[in-house]
Amino acid sequence: MSDLEAAVAAGVLGAEDGYRSLLQATVEVARAIFGAKASSVFMLDEAADELVFEAVAGEGAGELLGRRFPSSTGIAGWVLVTRQPLVVDDVSADTRFSREAADSTGYVPSSVMAVPLLVEERALGVLEVLDRPAESRVTLREVDLLGLFANQAAIALDLLQRGRRARAALEGAGELAALARVSAHLESSEGERRDAALQLLAALERLLGP
Repeated sequence: MSDLEAAVAAGVLGAEDGYRSLLQATVEVARAIFGAKASSVFMLDEAADELVFEAVAGEGAGELLGRRFPSSTGIAGWVLVTRQPLVVDDVSADTRFSREAADSTGYVPSSVMAVPLLVEERALGVLEVLDRPAESRVTLREVDLLGLFANQAAIALDLLQRGRRARAALEGAGELAALARVSAHLESSEGERRDAALQLLAALERLLGP
């Protein structure tokens, strides 16, 4: 099934807010679990070859969404390219850290935990947790836990990207766009409105069927 067909069938076009909420919940919980000062999800914009702040909790929340930088930048860029998790206890001693990029966000961390967001063989972005308590040491169990958060974030990010691609594909396609809107409204409807919409779709299926 193509991205366009999947969007029409599942109402993806009307669900972007839900996927964004899932990403935000992921960074909020990750920050709380690790006692960190901040957590963020970066999305890879392949066309522009840039990483984009897609969700932020803690330091920078509300200010960094949509901020972009080259995809190879800093620790996030290294994790994206290598598809390997990375824990850095002192970023000032690590050559992969980009002080310039950190300065541009208004917050320079001391330590970073970062994991790639992978769906099958594709790297969609990076999840970072910044400045855990200084006295705590990172354990293998905690790295595995961060990997679980990354899996959840990757699923949400994949759905978000599919919806955006489908929306772009539907621009100018009047009939399919109308059907997508019906499907999206159906996903959010309840009670009598949902029943009426289902009856309408059933009638259209009978009309268009053999």
